[in-house]
Amino acid sequence: MYSKQIFDQDCRQCKRLDDFLCDVKQKHPGYHARPVAPFGDSGAQLLIVGLAPGMHGANATGRPFTGDYAGLLLYEALYEFGYSNQIKSESLTDGLVLKNCRITNAVKCLPPQNKPTNAEINQCNNFLSAEIKTLPEQAVILALGSIAHQAVLKAYGLKLSSAKFAHNAQHALPDGRTLIDSYHSSRYNVQTKRLTKDMFADVFRTIEMRRLKIA
Repeated sequence: MYSKQIFDQDCRQCKRLDDFLCDVKQKHPGYHARPVAPFGDSGAQLLIVGLAPGMHGANATGRPFTGDYAGLLLYEALYEFGYSNQIKSESLTDGLVLKNCRITNAVKCLPPQNKPTNAEINQCNNFLSAEIKTLPEQAVILALGSIAHQAVLKAYGLKLSSAKFAHNAQHALPDGRTLIDSYHSSRYNVQTKRLTKDMFADVFRTIEMRRLKIA
């Protein structure tokens, strides 16, 4: 489905991540435990960029934000704003379909302690850069968290100081597309109320307003 420039299922370029995934596969033989492909509409006008697969979520199921806590709020919002046909994402066979939306990660492999190194983020950035180039003109990119935000800037060859991360902030990109930021929908952020359902809904309202303005 994806070219090797956008996603390579056989990628082994980061030794630390490859070794870690091999260990995870031994402990959890039923887990996907390989690079996780982007998921959603190939012609999407909204690209959501997360950090990396979660141990018992995307790393297990093979679909971004599927099977873990971080996906609960995300897929609920996608359903409520008309991007998904289902309120939950549970497995590759659950029948979920995204419309005009695609989800990807800054780092395609599960990192130890969910913390990729700068070198690993940079190594994987070529995939994100290639994926962004396939987006329609004036598409919106939603970055979940500061690392995803920085990865998008890197994919554009921009200085990290050129756009400061802030929840629900909008940043014009050089090619006419728009970067919008949100706190990550992680368990920690949701349980500490750093990110609430209303705050997340506000981000999607900002996306809708941006799309209506363009239309």
